[in-house]
Amino acid sequence: MTELAPNEYSTTLNELKAQVHRARLQVQRAANNELLQLWWRIGDTILRRQTEQGWGAQVLTRLAEDLRAEFSTMKGFSRANLFYMRRFA
Repeated sequence: MTELAPNEYSTTLNELKAQVHRARLQVQRAANNELLQLWWRIGDTILRRQTEQGWGAQVLTRLAEDLRAEFSTMKGFSRANLFYMRRFA
């Protein structure tokens, strides 16, 4: 096995670290984009149901409880956040 010269190793390590940093940033951006789209779709759905079916604030309370129960490891499904999502849409 051939050993790398110290400066070659250092250069290689720095290149690999930069690749990891770039990949992590891309993943974070993609995840944030998906969450924004999800929040908009949730808000849009709420807006449409309120317009079409006359949903009131009590429905949002129940939706918040049911979404938090189903997705207990996720944050962001409070009643207040559902109102924010509706406003966002």
